[in-house]
Amino acid sequence: MLPDGVIVFERGWLSANNVLLTGNGPATLIDSGYCSHSGQTLSLVRNALGKRPLERLVNTHLHSDHCGGNSLLQSSFPGLETFIPPGHAEEVLHWDEVALTYAPTGQSCPQFLFDRTLVPGSEQELGGMMWEVHAAPGHDPHSVVLFSPQEGILISGDALWENGFGVVFPELEGIHAFDAVGATLDLIECLAPKVVIPGHGPVFTNLSGSLGIARKRLDGFIHSPAKHGRYAAKVLLKFKLLELQEVSRQALCAWATDVTYFGLLHGRYGNDQSLREWLDGLIAELVGTGSLRVDGKRLVNC
Repeated sequence: MLPDGVIVFERGWLSANNVLLTGNGPATLIDSGYCSHSGQTLSLVRNALGKRPLERLVNTHLHSDHCGGNSLLQSSFPGLETFIPPGHAEEVLHWDEVALTYAPTGQSCPQFLFDRTLVPGSEQELGGMMWEVHAAPGHDPHSVVLFSPQEGILISGDALWENGFGVVFPELEGIHAFDAVGATLDLIECLAPKVVIPGHGPVFTNLSGSLGIARKRLDGFIHSPAKHGRYAAKVLLKFKLLELQEVSRQALCAWATDVTYFGLLHGRYGNDQSLREWLDGLIAELVGTGSLRVDGKRLVNC
C-alpha cells in the first residue's frame, strides 16, 4: 500500500504510530510516541536508518502520545530539526504544561524544543516527497494532517482512524468543537486519499467506510454529549493503565482526583454521584469490556 521510503511503525494506543520517511533528502520521522516508549522509538528509528542520521522530526499535534519521544530524539541526533503546528508554539517556548494539556490529562511529556512550524496551507518536502499541510481541528484545535497528492497518502494523526477518531478534547473544557470534527472529516473526503496512515491502528484504504464510521460516532456524540464525556473519561483511565500496566484502585482513583479533566467531566456529567462513585462506575465498565481486570486490590491492564 505504501511506496518505498515510507515506513510505518504501528505502535498501539499508548504511543502514536510513527511514520519514517527515508527517501531523498533528510530522513524524517512523523510523531514520536509517548515518553515511556521513547527508548523503543529511538531503537526503531536507528534500526531502520542504520548509520544514517535522523534529520527531521515532525509532529501532527502536541498531545503527549505524539510528541513524548521528541526530547530523547533531539538529544540523540545532534542537528535534528523539529517541526510543530503553529498553534502551540508560544506554549512550547515557555513550556506551559497546562495549555499543552499534559497537566489537565495527568500525562507526562519531557520538555522539547522546536525549529519551525507547519503552517496550514503550505507545502513541505519531507523524505523526497511533497506534502500539503492542512489544518485539522476537532480532536485538537491545532492539529494538522499531511497529504501527498502524488502518492495519494494521508497522514491523518487522530483526525481519522479506521474505526473512528480521537477524543474531542476542547469539548471537555466546554468549547464546542464537534462541528470542527465534521469539517475535518469533510476535508479528508475532499482530499480523497488512496491510503490513510492514522495516528493509531493499522494503515487502511477503505476511506468511505472509515468516514461512515466516524460520522456515525460523531452524530452520536452530538446528540449525547454525555456519551462523549463518559467515553473521554474511560479513555483517560485506560491510557494511564497502558502506561502503568497495573495499579491499586486507591492509587488510580487518587490520581484521577487530581486530574483537571476528571473534575470537569464529573461536574458536568456525574454530579449525582460522588467522584469516587463515578470513577468506580467507569472502572466497572472497563472491566466489563475486558479493558482491565481486577486482581485482588490491584487493577491490571488487559
